[in-house]
Amino acid sequence: MSAPNAVTRKDINPLLAKYLASLAARPLLTKAVTAGALSFVQEVLANHLAGVNLPAPKSANPLRSFTAAAKIDSRAFKLALYGFFISAPLGHYAVGSLQKFFEGKNGPSARFLLLLGNNLFVAPLQTAAYLTSMAVIGGARSSSQILAVLKSKFFPVLKMTWAISPIAVLTAQKFLPPETWVIFFNLVSFVMGTNLNTAIKKQKLKALAEEQAKKEREAKEKGGSGVESTRV
Repeated sequence: MSAPNAVTRKDINPLLAKYLASLAARPLLTKAVTAGALSFVQEVLANHLAGVNLPAPKSANPLRSFTAAAKIDSRAFKLALYGFFISAPLGHYAVGSLQKFFEGKNGPSARFLLLLGNNLFVAPLQTAAYLTSMAVIGGARSSSQILAVLKSKFFPVLKMTWAISPIAVLTAQKFLPPETWVIFFNLVSFVMGTNLNTAIKKQKLKALAEEQAKKEREAKEKGGSGVESTRV
């Protein structure tokens, strides 16, 4: 079922119909706005789930107080820009090119090859773009720093995508009407990204806590040594 036909159905949700109409009229812009908004919400939600504490502002600015309480930081806005300018255009053109190559082919073999092409070409490209962007947002400025992130996280993230993507595609094909696939895949991507982001934040918080505990132990040991030397 094509998107235009889906929009004209009477039993479809009005909000979904408007979204699909916008997607048909302005596909790239609609995907960019969606990716930007979801990336922003994903970061804020991950801050809450990981237990990140943003420092309270010293000024009495109510807007800054609200963003700190809501765990909205500059990273959330940077991720929104990533979703709008990088993630959405990359997915739009990469997936679109792959779908165009298999246009008109609906057999089981064509579906398998489409899924294989997505896993072998599109997924690695999107993973590399995601990790590179996250490294830059996280403070990486040299190619060696970016490569270090890619070497350590590329295959773990890609393997997770390979494990979930076929299940998501098969679920959509078997249980969901075509007009809901866009929403469904956005939801799957949002959940995956939130889980990954939350796990990374928890690892960082744990490492910071261990480092702080180590410094406190060293400070106590030095203090104790100083007392003993004074007594002697």
